[in-house]
Amino acid sequence: MSSGLVVVGVDGSASGLAAAEVAAREARWRGAGLRVVHAFLWPALHAPLGPSPFGPPESDVRDQAERLTAEAVERARAAVPEVHVTHVMVAGEPLTVLEAQSRAAELVVVGSRGMGGFVGLLAGSTAVHLAAHGPCPVLVVREQPDAAGPIVLGVDGSPAGEKAIDFAFAEAELRGTSIIALHAWTTWNAPVPPPQDPALPYANEPGALAQSEERLLSEALAGHRDTYPGVQVEPRVVHGGTREALIEASRTAQLLVLGARGRGGFAGLLLGSVSQALLHHAHCPVAVVRGSDARH
Repeated sequence: MSSGLVVVGVDGSASGLAAAEVAAREARWRGAGLRVVHAFLWPALHAPLGPSPFGPPESDVRDQAERLTAEAVERARAAVPEVHVTHVMVAGEPLTVLEAQSRAAELVVVGSRGMGGFVGLLAGSTAVHLAAHGPCPVLVVREQPDAAGPIVLGVDGSPAGEKAIDFAFAEAELRGTSIIALHAWTTWNAPVPPPQDPALPYANEPGALAQSEERLLSEALAGHRDTYPGVQVEPRVVHGGTREALIEASRTAQLLVLGARGRGGFAGLLLGSVSQALLHHAHCPVAVVRGSDARH
């Protein structure tokens, strides 16, 4: 059930302002409201709440927080005037604040780089932890996407990836675009299927692995295609590295959608080098969607 709310974390950086615009469009597509959230960290650092003795009254840190929040609200309203935008300033650490705010949301949007409360977002633990443990999908805004491009969906065939497939199909329907469903495999991460004839040795004939991976992708998409018959899907099976294949596909995409964890090439996605590469080097926004336990 839709919560009717998109949350965006802002910090006054250019990346945060871009996230506010993207979040406004996401809210419009969903018919949802938008909440602009700023995590007000200065009190926790024992900074004075009044005017600084080293500067004019306008250096008041609370006034600064209010100004940067108001700027993000203005950017969101200018991008999509019809969306209802509210805002909130919360004293606390960004991860804690955003995780709490996300419990009332259907999507959280953050920038890929920032300053102040969100400094080093992707280099540190905040984005990784939020994507791995937050109760709703997280969209990290990176480079300007190809507005006419498809959604690229990383599929690994694991049960944990089902929610990501659901999200990608729903998002494609909202945006009126198509999906490239990409499954990358190598002989190291592909499961070896048992032979059809039990009398045969447990090994693969030439081409058997590729056929198995194509079947895996087809089965993963089957039910979703029935649910969203209007969404065009291009299945794409790639023999090669997952990281490289997804980064390359993101060049002409408007969104890259991934599950939080899975098997094979996506195992430990949010903890290892694959996730870091995608979050740092994808050429479009990246949405990370947890499995069915996301709200527990």
